Amino acid sequence: MEAPEQNPTNGGERDPQNRIGEDEEEEEEDSEAEDDDYEPEPPQPLSQEAQLRAHKARLTNLSRKLSSEQVPIRVHDVLVKGNTKTKDWVIEAELEDLKRAGSLQELLQAASLANFRLQQLGIFHSVNIVLDSGPKELPGTANVVVNVVEASNPLSGEIGYYTKPEARSSTVEGVLKFKNLLGYGDLWDTSFAYGWNQTSELSAGVFLPRFKSWATPLIVRVFLITQDWLKYTSYNERSMGLSLGLLSSRNHDLTYNLAWRTLADPSQMSSRPVRRQLGHGLSSALKYIFRFDRRNSPVRPTQGYAFVSTTQLGGLFPDSRSLRFLRQEIDLRYAVPLGFYHAALNFGMSAGVLFPWGRGFLEKPSSLPERFFLGGNSSPFSSLGGPTSLLGFGTRGVGPAEPRRQTDDESSERDFVGGDIAVTAFADLSFDLPFKWSRKSGIYGHVFACAGNLAKLSQNEFRNFSFQNFVKSYRSSVGAGIVVPTNIVRLEVNYCYVLRQFDFDRGKAGLRVSFSST
Repeated sequence: MEAPEQNPTNGGERDPQNRIGEDEEEEEEDSEAEDDDYEPEPPQPLSQEAQLRAHKARLTNLSRKLSSEQVPIRVHDVLVKGNTKTKDWVIEAELEDLKRAGSLQELLQAASLANFRLQQLGIFHSVNIVLDSGPKELPGTANVVVNVVEASNPLSGEIGYYTKPEARSSTVEGVLKFKNLLGYGDLWDTSFAYGWNQTSELSAGVFLPRFKSWATPLIVRVFLITQDWLKYTSYNERSMGLSLGLLSSRNHDLTYNLAWRTLADPSQMSSRPVRRQLGHGLSSALKYIFRFDRRNSPVRPTQGYAFVSTTQLGGLFPDSRSLRFLRQEIDLRYAVPLGFYHAALNFGMSAGVLFPWGRGFLEKPSSLPERFFLGGNSSPFSSLGGPTSLLGFGTRGVGPAEPRRQTDDESSERDFVGGDIAVTAFADLSFDLPFKWSRKSGIYGHVFACAGNLAKLSQNEFRNFSFQNFVKSYRSSVGAGIVVPTNIVRLEVNYCYVLRQFDFDRGKAGLRVSFSST
């Protein structure tokens, strides 16, 4: 007999554990074979509705995170794309705040502000700022990509109606602009202006948003201005010169003006004070404006306040014909809501003072074009321009008046020679009209009261000045009207009634139509 095969460990029997192990190995091999044969099914694409829900969920989570906590982030790089003519540094100068952002919230706010600033340059058709993730090896960083599309047509033009308190006139103006000629964001323009009181202006200039390391825009203009005041003060004024904008920001403006000025009287009927100032003069003045406006609307303010201070120092050019003067103006506004019919009370006060300076300045007369004149149809309710407007009185129709030369065939007329100190004030109640169509179009009504006065201080007249007498001799008017605001101009149709005026004042009750820029 043949001996059966024996297991070296368990005699002739097979180990049960080995059998189990062999079975498991066979099952694993079968499983692997099955896995090799299995092909996973591709994921089913989400429906549009599911994608929208997922997108909304991500936005909701991001919004909650942004509102509940600061998300730290640092800008790694800023990339500018799309500019073919504009220099990179012109765009990068408006993006400096992005690099200083320390959180996602600050970065979003800085990106919005940078977008607005780039649009304000007026040289781009569109601006798009994209926030992208930074390099993987630098977590917590972001890249900012600025995509710009430059304007295809560099030429543009516009026309509009504007008020110019400094020129005491309202004008129609047109301008032709050429954008980005040198690639520095520069804006070249040629403009004209014509006023109802025969005021005309021709000018040309250039605007640079950045000039090397200069942090504020630089503005240079040459101008020729002609103003006809024969009807009111028996002289024509012609100025030709240069204006240089040194500082321009939200609250501050600093300008230097150099002009050759000529005063002439073609009628040869001017009064003695006017004749003494006819001829040539050199105006070299530095003008500084400080302003802030916290009103909810400059067109129809119902709450808030505003303040403007304008300072001019003339006579900076070392020439004997240079006009030396110091001129200061302030303008204060305050609006109080009443809580019904969108009604509001607006109060305003403007004041100005003018003094010559230099050797013997106490005996010298002040410069005639720099003096304050009251009257005219310009509205005091919307513009911040110093003491110029007094409704119900004609242009330059208030204050000191001197007799013109008399002739045998004409009655005696007078020149209004203005004052060295002027104060005006008003109170205005605005309210919605009881018509649906007027409320929808923004048309509203108002009632108002105005008062003002001016006096002479130069040539030692300040010694005789009395504040009590100045207040007692004020002029005043009241009225009511309708205001029609538009995208171009603010139109007012008012009925004015003069309460108080003095001899030679040109006040008259009746309808007055005024325009002002919006």
